[in-house]
Amino acid sequence: MRIPAHSVCTAIRDDIVSGVYERGSRLTEELLARRYGVSRVPVREALRTLEAEGFVVTRRHAGACVAEPTEQEAADLLEMRMLLEPLGASRAAQRRTEAHLKVLRGLVRLGQERARRGNSEDLRSLGGWFHETLAQASGSQALTSMLTQLRHKIAWMYAVDAPADPVESWGEHGAIVDAVARGDGERARAVTALHTERATAAHRLRFTGGVERVDRVRTSQPPVNMTGLRH
Repeated sequence: MRIPAHSVCTAIRDDIVSGVYERGSRLTEELLARRYGVSRVPVREALRTLEAEGFVVTRRHAGACVAEPTEQEAADLLEMRMLLEPLGASRAAQRRTEAHLKVLRGLVRLGQERARRGNSEDLRSLGGWFHETLAQASGSQALTSMLTQLRHKIAWMYAVDAPADPVESWGEHGAIVDAVARGDGERARAVTALHTERATAAHRLRFTGGVERVDRVRTSQPPVNMTGLRH
């Protein structure tokens, strides 16, 4: 495999998330450089970045190793997402462009169509693109970057069950876009908070054997009127 030097960090991160490198395993510069077809310099830089992101730790006498997150650290990530995604939606309602809206509406149409057909693999990818675009629409590079890191780390630590009612789930996506399009930041925040809380219940920790569901994260969000969200 030969990849551009600037893409080494992304390649190593993707391999960590997908399980190519197990938790706690060593990441030697020489072997990584050989695998990705680059010199050791971009590998060293990538490992520093991944350590700052929490995917890698440096251990005495062992060097760089894949991190081994605790259950509490994993649970904290879901709670952080529940705080930041509603904030991003609220900001998007004030800062989105017509281009953002066009992409979001297109993803909702595709998502609703795939949900009716029951294509879970397509829905997973579409859901990721939806939330990535929503974060970008917030107009905050810092917030977008944080949400992107959270998605990567959550995908690494959790397996996610398909929603019990994917049509309803994509109806919620549609309601988020409607609020963002109207510039209604409070509505966008509230609907996104409810959607994220419901999605949290479908996450199962990978490193406990994937058996137990994560306890639902409690929030102080008031009930949201979801009337008319089914499409």
